[in-house]
Amino acid sequence: MQRTGADIIAEYLVRERVPFAAGIPGHGIWTLVDAMSEKSPNLRLIPVMHEQSAVHLADGYYRATGRPLAAFTSIGPGATNTVVGVATAYSDSTAVLLMTGSTHTYMRGHTVLQEIDRVHDANNARIFEPVVKRWWQPSSVEVVPYVIQRAFAEMLSGRPGPVLLDLPMDVQADAADVEVPDPCERRSSGRLRADPQLIEQAASLLRSAQRPVIVAGGGVITAEASEALVRVAERLGAAVVTTWMGKGAISEEHELNGWSIGDTASTSGNALAASADVILAVGCRFTDWSASSYRPGVTFSIPPTKLVQIDIDSHELGKNYPVAAGIQADARAALEDLLTALDGARTAWIYRDSAWYQQIQRERQRWERVKAERRDVNVLPMTQQRAVAELRAALSREAIVTTGAGVVQAVVRQDFPIYEPRTHITSGGFSTMGFTVPAALGAQLAFPDREVVGIAGDGDFMQTMQEMAVAAMQDLPVLFVVLNNSGWISIKGGQLANFGRLAMTDFLCRDGSVYSPDFAAIARNFGLHGERIDQPEEIIPAVKRARATRGPALLEITVARDFPLAGTVKTGWWDVPVPPRLSEQRATYEQGRQQEQMR
Repeated sequence: MQRTGADIIAEYLVRERVPFAAGIPGHGIWTLVDAMSEKSPNLRLIPVMHEQSAVHLADGYYRATGRPLAAFTSIGPGATNTVVGVATAYSDSTAVLLMTGSTHTYMRGHTVLQEIDRVHDANNARIFEPVVKRWWQPSSVEVVPYVIQRAFAEMLSGRPGPVLLDLPMDVQADAADVEVPDPCERRSSGRLRADPQLIEQAASLLRSAQRPVIVAGGGVITAEASEALVRVAERLGAAVVTTWMGKGAISEEHELNGWSIGDTASTSGNALAASADVILAVGCRFTDWSASSYRPGVTFSIPPTKLVQIDIDSHELGKNYPVAAGIQADARAALEDLLTALDGARTAWIYRDSAWYQQIQRERQRWERVKAERRDVNVLPMTQQRAVAELRAALSREAIVTTGAGVVQAVVRQDFPIYEPRTHITSGGFSTMGFTVPAALGAQLAFPDREVVGIAGDGDFMQTMQEMAVAAMQDLPVLFVVLNNSGWISIKGGQLANFGRLAMTDFLCRDGSVYSPDFAAIARNFGLHGERIDQPEEIIPAVKRARATRGPALLEITVARDFPLAGTVKTGWWDVPVPPRLSEQRATYEQGRQQEQMR
């Protein structure tokens, strides 16, 4: 059957049950857009206002569901605008299919509109090379069936990640007699299981542990391994601490939940992890942010703590800490096998009888007292912690929350309890501003009848606030919450701590007055329900009013902008160099840096 390259891709997306494709239909991709439009309602096209947002939207959908979406852009600046989104997905190991337009094969090297060709003809795709698992640039229609099925196989196998199809305009439009492949025929299935000897070795180490701790990373959630994780924790009486991406791997009301680890994390998580005798790390990269820049005794004490590390990617095993057992495997499969091995001994073990359990409870209670210092304070403007606590009380347990970079991200991590996997969606390793809004749109597309709230600082929100238009056009009942403190307050806190003075962090007019748009009014002009709130007791009623509209809404909440109430609780260590001219700060910094294990 004669099919164009665009027809092949559109049909394959339908066969893969991809429900949405998001992007902007520029000239370099419009043949594909036309073909995809014929697949409605099985494949709906979602317009965005900026190409970066198309990738964040697809990313948010994947994190909420575990299933990929497609994003598309034209050649040139449209494609280049997606790089931030693709790098975010790559850092956080989320699957996104990006399709970009490319120069006609027979026009390559002639400097056609938006072609980059000085080093190599049609070289636009090379920009993406460090931030995709793989990219393809098919040269004829005949290879498109092969390329599209390989793209899905690469994107979803092993450690997930984004892939790129850079599609020449003539390859999209030309036709050939080809068959569209069956997705099931050329893809691996099942889960990568661990070496049984390594599982037994790990079980032996964990059986002997007196202070076991499990570090849950994003790989737990990706592998749908939360249930197995909790069963292993309960079997061992182990505290479970979480990375940024691992939040939600265990319900944060569970008595073994030790909360978060790292620099801007929890006192309980860091104390428990640092005092462990055996750590079981699952789907965790041990980034500097989660490991307090590898300063011993702050978050981890490896060694002497023994480390059992499970990861789908062998690249991560032993990369930042020595392992007593390094296990390459799917997280769920490995945890299930480990549970079987552990069930062979100490079957009468009741973890609540242990001294370690009592220590876990003391650390959890201590952390609650620390949080209360900012959360329960009655000041105006209110703290972000108070605002987030009111929001948590107004939302269902199953609500999905998205955040981007900034103080808001850390406050939600610390003060917004999560009870289910895939309900906390944040820009992790790349710490991307502008992620909150489009990621919330993706999650709401995934679950149109579920509460989805994107909580952003004003700096984060203004990077992609134009996507309110998508919420209005698609009538998505997403709730955007802007915690407005008129500045980049996370940067402000760092500057004050390290330099004792500020540069560019406050949003100020030339006369020195504080600047802020009226976000609630802007939302109303976009077609959303919009309210501005100054009092904590107004938040819950405002959320109810927003929900009653059954459409998109925005709440702008005025929050503290002066420290310490504007900041969050810093519980770990993060290596940010200080210049020698600041002698006192430099001395403190050097003292900490000298202790780092990576030196």
